[in-house]
Amino acid sequence: MKTINLLMTGVGGQGVVLASDILSETAIAAGYDVKKTDTLGMAQRGGSVISHVRIAPEVWSPLIKRGEVDILISFEKLEAARWVHMLRPEGIVIANNQALPPLSVSLGIEQYPDDEAIYAIFKQYTDHFYLIEGEKRAEEIGNIKTLNLFMLGCVSTLLPIEIDFWESSIVNLLPAAIQKINITAFRNGRKEIGGVNIP
Repeated sequence: MKTINLLMTGVGGQGVVLASDILSETAIAAGYDVKKTDTLGMAQRGGSVISHVRIAPEVWSPLIKRGEVDILISFEKLEAARWVHMLRPEGIVIANNQALPPLSVSLGIEQYPDDEAIYAIFKQYTDHFYLIEGEKRAEEIGNIKTLNLFMLGCVSTLLPIEIDFWESSIVNLLPAAIQKINITAFRNGRKEIGGVNIP
């Protein structure tokens, strides 16, 4: 398997780091080498959170260079637009169709772009982008905090790792009281874009 580079983005409180931890543990359990690093920009105040995850038989560095991201997973659509420049040509974007305006927008300094502007940004880099109603799906499951596992379920269908490894990692990293609902969210995410292949 060639190196698969994944960039996971969102804002503080969405569970980006936990999702990238589960992704990393899953890949390790499946026999791959993994390198991961996180950047937390004022995450406790809703700032950007970015996780680089690199998976391969052997990985030397955790940081992904610009133009080498295979899959961008974003829990918030403006964060996807901010980081899509990292994508390799025709890479994949999976973005939660949710707007969480940054402080600059809340203060009236900047405007949040409309969907047409966000799509135009995506199209500069790839035609392979999927806007997922992740927040809505998490609410339907019964807990908005399962968004991260739902999104992880979406991306899991693009990786050559069997579902048993994923679910074992979820059990290992989450408290018993919330394992069942999060596994449900993960499985529902797998159904959302099942069958998509990395071009």
